[in-house]
Amino acid sequence: MSVVVTGTGAICGAGASPSAIVDAALAARSAIAEVASFDATGWPRRHAAEVTDYNAAKLVGDRKLLKLIRRSDVFGIYAADAAIAQAGLEAHRQALDEAAQVAFAEATGCYVGSGGGAFNVNYDYFPLMAESKGDMGAFGRELGSSVNPMWLLRTLPNNVLCHVGIRHGLKGPNGCITNHTTSGLLAVIEGAEAIREGEAERIVSAGHDAPIEPQTMLYYHRCGLMAESALRPFDVARDGSLLGEGAAALVLESGASAAARGATVLAEYLGGGDASEGGGLLHLREDGDGAARAIDAALADAGVAPADVGVIVAHANGTPLSDRSEAAALRRVFGAAMPPVTGFKWATGHPLAASGILDAALGIEAARRRVAPGIATLATLDPACTGVAVSRDARATRGDVVLVVCRGFGGTNAAVVLRARPA
Repeated sequence: MSVVVTGTGAICGAGASPSAIVDAALAARSAIAEVASFDATGWPRRHAAEVTDYNAAKLVGDRKLLKLIRRSDVFGIYAADAAIAQAGLEAHRQALDEAAQVAFAEATGCYVGSGGGAFNVNYDYFPLMAESKGDMGAFGRELGSSVNPMWLLRTLPNNVLCHVGIRHGLKGPNGCITNHTTSGLLAVIEGAEAIREGEAERIVSAGHDAPIEPQTMLYYHRCGLMAESALRPFDVARDGSLLGEGAAALVLESGASAAARGATVLAEYLGGGDASEGGGLLHLREDGDGAARAIDAALADAGVAPADVGVIVAHANGTPLSDRSEAAALRRVFGAAMPPVTGFKWATGHPLAASGILDAALGIEAARRRVAPGIATLATLDPACTGVAVSRDARATRGDVVLVVCRGFGGTNAAVVLRARPA
């Protein structure tokens, strides 16, 4: 069964739609700057890619809902709403009779990749902890009047899954995936499989995260993962990654459903794959075995050869070992005939659980324009990354097939293959 993409949505520091973010990348604009959402004075690393002019009520259109959700959830709901609107799902359903509307809802599901929370979800407790000075009795007596009674509901990792389903009446299969950075891309793979297996006609897949907060930045730095001030994928001077925040969403649909609705098809989902190296939390094999196996699995599932790929959206997170091992994986799969390689984290930061699906939405947008944006922070290619077809400048794609690669903690790797339709 064919699976197509009929809607996309995205938000991050570089823009509030896939087209705006790709425009920023083509104009060599990065959203990475000094953190403004908290006082980072004295922090060893102070740069990230934040969403500026953040207005939660405007993004989700419901002030009451803000009592029940976090910043990360706001991004996820916004991206899903945008994808659903572009796909025209609501307008189509409203034109159906009552029985058909019920059937439509039951055949439409939702899969969401979530970061599972950040350290700042516990900050509500800090003032009372300081006031009680270790007296747990005093802490317990004042807890109800000092901490938001909606605290637990606001910290649930499946909030976006629940609220998108409620807002849009999605009653089909659903799931929340928390698998570090690969979460969002796995939501795409799971959604596509649900359609292929006949469990649903349509799936809203989303991924979201908002990891820019004091402890996460400090701990990532202590793990040796954070750059000084710029994210330079594959560059000899790269010194780490930098966090971003945001979300992206795709509306996946069976080809038959899209044709019956007369929907505009943005891309076709051809296949997906994932693989784990399982060597430890921060372990990565130098030879890129896990990434290569995920790519091979995605290509096999898609039924396409490496030579058919027109552009690669690499994980390209800027950490020395990740870039070096990803380069090894790409050389292993594509050899000297590698198509243009691009990446977006230099402009968007690394939004963790949202990164893979954000790259997918941006890859679709770029490939529809038949362009591979350059990596503006690339000055000198690391000799260890020789053979990776990256460039500082934008280039034409070699074709319409897009490979998206995503990697995360625990040696997790995922990849998807899409065929973009011309804009």
